[in-house]
Amino acid sequence: MTDSAPSSAHPGTSPDARRLPTVEDLDAGMARALHRIRVATGVSLAFGGRVLDSGQIRLQHFAGPTAGALNGLTLTANEGLGGRSLALMRSLAVSDYFESDRITHRYDPVIRVEGLKSVVAMPLIIARRPVAIIYGAFRGTQVIGDRIHDAITQEARALEHELVVRTAITSREPQPDHSRLREQVRIAHNQLRLLSHTVAEPELRQAIEQISRQLARADNPSTDTHSTLTSREIDIVSLAAVGLPNRQIAVTLGLSVHTVKSYMKTVMSKMHATTRLEAVVNARRAGLIP
Repeated sequence: MTDSAPSSAHPGTSPDARRLPTVEDLDAGMARALHRIRVATGVSLAFGGRVLDSGQIRLQHFAGPTAGALNGLTLTANEGLGGRSLALMRSLAVSDYFESDRITHRYDPVIRVEGLKSVVAMPLIIARRPVAIIYGAFRGTQVIGDRIHDAITQEARALEHELVVRTAITSREPQPDHSRLREQVRIAHNQLRLLSHTVAEPELRQAIEQISRQLARADNPSTDTHSTLTSREIDIVSLAAVGLPNRQIAVTLGLSVHTVKSYMKTVMSKMHATTRLEAVVNARRAGLIP
């Protein structure tokens, strides 16, 4: 076993390994995400660490004052809140860490030194594999409500998306940097799709939609664009692809959040995806969105 984190591919690695972020990208992304989480939620401490090849977690990123007891701590899967969250591959929250019967208490002494009490843990999952975990913690009893949980979830999903896109770009053969042009194409694609819904004349609407389809295929013009996704489902996944959460997608398209969630669930099913991030990636590979 090594103490390295899952890294990007090298010759001989599996296809899944080639889809994992580098240690450098993961560390840099986590530092930014933890800072944003602390600002958005007001937690006493936001912290996290990457998953090692051994399956353990090493804590090494912190936003907020810390006594230093957590820095460099290696956690075991299923132990404590983070280990349990990692094993279940979903978020977990406790209002009183020391009184919770949902977790083991192997790390109570360290948590007590830091003075933490209410904690939420959120795994980062890429290619169906947990690569890191992030926490938000209060030094006092605090109910981890929807606002705090949603803010941390949004940052986690945004970081997953960022890492997947970065890994996909860097894993290709070296090419000129067209990232700015690619972003402009995606923005134009979304604007055209939104514009098509405001046009009453069928022929003009069809022409606009044809241009948007051409933009979606710009990176891979040979892609077979036959798809079971409806026009509205493409609207949903294209907005998700530029980082909009369900609430903003709903406002942009004039739909309810419930309706957006229903569309996204259908998109994930049709794209054979288990997460919205995977649905976005698969839709791009299919040439449905740029």
